[in-house]
Amino acid sequence: MRCLKEACKMGGHTCSVVLFIISIFLVDVSGYPNGSVGGVCESMLPSHGTTAQTSVAPYQVIASNTTFNPGDTIQVTLKGNSGKTFKGFMLEARNAQFSSTAPLGKFITTDSQAQLLSCDVNGATYTDSAVSHVSRSEKLEIIVNWTAPNSNDIVFRATFVQSFDTFWTEVSSPIIQRSSSQNQGSNLTSTASSNLDAISSDGCGTTKFCFSNPSQCNPATDPNCYFMSSTPLDNQGLRFEMTGKASGYISIGFSDDKTMGDDDIYICGTTNSGQVDVRRAYATGRTRPSSKPLGEVDDITVANNNGIIQCSFVTRNVISTTQRAANNMYYLFFAYGTSSSGQINKHQDSPFISAEKVNVAVPQSAFGNNDRPILIKTHGALMLIAWMTTGSIGMLIARYFRCGGNTKKIFGKDLWFQLHWPLMILTVVLTIIGFVLAFVHAKGWSYGAGAHPVLGCIVMGLALIQPLVAAFRPPPDHKRRWIFKYFHSILAFAIRPITVAALFQGSLLINSAPNMWPVKVLGGFVGWELLVHILFGLIFYFGKGANCSCSDTKKVMKPFLLVFIVYLCGNLAFLVAILVGIGQA
Repeated sequence: MRCLKEACKMGGHTCSVVLFIISIFLVDVSGYPNGSVGGVCESMLPSHGTTAQTSVAPYQVIASNTTFNPGDTIQVTLKGNSGKTFKGFMLEARNAQFSSTAPLGKFITTDSQAQLLSCDVNGATYTDSAVSHVSRSEKLEIIVNWTAPNSNDIVFRATFVQSFDTFWTEVSSPIIQRSSSQNQGSNLTSTASSNLDAISSDGCGTTKFCFSNPSQCNPATDPNCYFMSSTPLDNQGLRFEMTGKASGYISIGFSDDKTMGDDDIYICGTTNSGQVDVRRAYATGRTRPSSKPLGEVDDITVANNNGIIQCSFVTRNVISTTQRAANNMYYLFFAYGTSSSGQINKHQDSPFISAEKVNVAVPQSAFGNNDRPILIKTHGALMLIAWMTTGSIGMLIARYFRCGGNTKKIFGKDLWFQLHWPLMILTVVLTIIGFVLAFVHAKGWSYGAGAHPVLGCIVMGLALIQPLVAAFRPPPDHKRRWIFKYFHSILAFAIRPITVAALFQGSLLINSAPNMWPVKVLGGFVGWELLVHILFGLIFYFGKGANCSCSDTKKVMKPFLLVFIVYLCGNLAFLVAILVGIGQA
């Protein structure tokens, strides 16, 4: 800069303009000396181009209270140890139980060195939700007041800037607990239900809306009942009640369609300390929902009675989905699952989904089911037809029929080959269609489906390679024909166990029968096919010796065809049984 100034002594107005432009760009890299840092409310990181210090911060955040009730005022002090000063700071209150970037509560300040900020997080604006400096002057202490919202335990978090290159983030106060008299996460023992009126189906369809699975179950008498109700209140709010057996959480979601994503969600789940609280979230897809402020929610009571999680609360929040469903009509999702470190995991089994859109402010009864969407059912049916029938028969013919029927030809080709290739092409086509349907339904990769998507992709890849290899195979008398023969056989040998594993994984995902009979039928089919291969091996071994010359074709073909017909009948019987299971899923 000094060189530029010296040059400006000779450059006149042109150089002044250059210096002015440079100064504009320097503003962007010199931080925010006026403390207007509302744009970094989520990260709380200064835009200094350097990383935060990793040593213990020489500053502390002190709260005047260790507990709070909604509406309480807490005094928060920012100060340095041993008189250490700081130039910049940012202060927010965050949820202590689960990860969230949303600030909580509102600050009040009369300190001339501090200003209030409004934060925009996840599309919502939080007025006076953060405090920052107004200048880069040295500060010994900052004192502000904070008004508590209706939330769970909180922690005050601050960023301290000592100099442009030296700053500390995530300097936190001790956890400030919600008062036990109103704690949303208290009463977790088997006696917890004493503080929560028994949730029951009484009044369903007359005074309140109810959503349950199994249909018409009563949670007051059935511990396996998953139940949600909403009762309209005179002040335009709704009282929600939720109950269900789960080891981590239960939740209710509001959606414009039957596909997960863009859904408003209320969660009743366990926290880090094993307590139960009520949370609000928004699902944007098949990843963990992002947390939202609890908003206008009060009168919360919770219980965890021997693994049955229950909660009751009043909400005046507006349900928000992407399409803003008309007339307050939504599909309902009831999901439950495990949690770890206060974070919910993927729901167990399939969520219970209402058969049609409902208005939860109108007393009526709706019943949940975990129907699989038609695309997934079609995907499963196509894959079973491809690899239990067409592919299985096609590979069996290639392995045994060419030895028993190589004297017969159709259109100049061996009979076994003319039967084999159409079946395998049909198998590949069915696999491709089923593969596409699964991705269309999931709208991408399905992270919660375990190994099934991975195995499915491997099967799809191998299924595409096989016809490509066959299309470029050399003539039968070519000296390198043996390369194709062994490569083609090895691929077929590899694809079979992977396909079986994928079918089992898929059957477990789609199964809804309590005794898992479709999965057991699939196991019976695998045993049936193994038995048939053993029989074919014995027939050809004793009928023609250990080679493939098939010198006694008639002796081989008669028992072969008999077993083959029985195999086809059994194959179709197993297929129909499992398809029925898919239809009932």
